Amino acid sequence: MNDRKKIYVGLAILIIAVTFPFWYGLVVTGDSTRPELFLPPDATECIEETGFMTANHMVLLKEWRDTAVREGEREYTSRSGEVIKISLTSTCISCHGRKDEFCARCHDYSNVKLTCWNCHVAPEGK
Repeated sequence: MNDRKKIYVGLAILIIAVTFPFWYGLVVTGDSTRPELFLPPDATECIEETGFMTANHMVLLKEWRDTAVREGEREYTSRSGEVIKISLTSTCISCHGRKDEFCARCHDYSNVKLTCWNCHVAPEGK
């Protein structure tokens, strides 16, 4: 029975170690309110629904890259049936033209490095 203290200390250390990432995340991240994004005044909707674009915009952009650059296809048919020109600058940036007000806001919130502008010309609001 002399090992009871050692067992309790060991269990306490294990519980602290297992739950540390959760507690650390709460303390360090602070405000967890998702950034509010707006469509430009002249736009009514994105090329796909908001939930899809939030979760899959990079998948879509990579598919566009492969389709446009490697296969030469320059049109995308959205889920709603609308045919859209595949172009980062003409399609995406025409609505989301200020990097700091749109792209960077979500990427900063998600702590994801924004690398599009390593190759592409950054829109205004660098």
